Amino acid sequence: MILKSIVAGYFKLDGGAMFGVVPKRIWSKLMTSDDNNLCTWTMRCLYIEQNDRKILIDTGLGNKQDAKFYNYYEPSGDALIQEALQRQGIEADAITDVILTHLHFDHVGGALIKDKELILPTFRKAIYYVHEDQWENALIPNAREKASYLKENIMPLEPYLHFLKDIDGNILPGIDFIQVDGHSKGMILPLVTYQDNKKLLYTADLFPSVHHIPLPYIMSYDMLPLITLQEKIKVLDRCIHENIALYFEHDAYHEMATVGRSEPGKYFIHSTMSLDAWINE
Repeated sequence: MILKSIVAGYFKLDGGAMFGVVPKRIWSKLMTSDDNNLCTWTMRCLYIEQNDRKILIDTGLGNKQDAKFYNYYEPSGDALIQEALQRQGIEADAITDVILTHLHFDHVGGALIKDKELILPTFRKAIYYVHEDQWENALIPNAREKASYLKENIMPLEPYLHFLKDIDGNILPGIDFIQVDGHSKGMILPLVTYQDNKKLLYTADLFPSVHHIPLPYIMSYDMLPLITLQEKIKVLDRCIHENIALYFEHDAYHEMATVGRSEPGKYFIHSTMSLDAWINE
């Protein structure tokens, strides 16, 4: 198995929204913000090559929105996933499978590309996977979540989608899934087994960064924060028990971490590392 970290650019989000009930005087010790209270986050995807399968997890923002939209989020870096892949020597047409953890714009935007007036699949030869619950959620979103589901990201994607229902099955080699619903119903976290004895969990928006490991650090973007709280406990306990490393999608400075528990409900960062360091340890 080959694993590669693929950074599909950076963007900015409000620090208060990202840390929820945690006051700025606390989270500002962890993250710097600009005059508009915006912090810089990354869109870190994951490339997995296993036998004849070339798998990509999440796709970044893409290029289909207008200048007003991008002005809100100030994207920078390799904003197009295909460019980020190409820097790693991977062609878009080589991708066989794309796992979409959920369909919020910063995770699914790069799955489709705008070419003049047409919206086409970025990965023409790939099967796209999303959980059925997430798809149904995106089709009829609640008023609070509606702004995260952009119509140009959703309906044009439908012909290329494979809907996951039973995530316990052997869907892709070396990958299992954990379903979590607190952030958004039907979000899936890919659990990758590397060389039979090491496991990596792609944390998507359950743990956007290493700073979200403490239980109260839950985003205001989460639809059901108390469910998120329960899911964090369950996932962290499993990660400790099975020695699973966390892989962060939005942490601009830390790729991965392992965690420990000092007492029930009290978790700490055991160590942080890059993907390459984890592979070679």
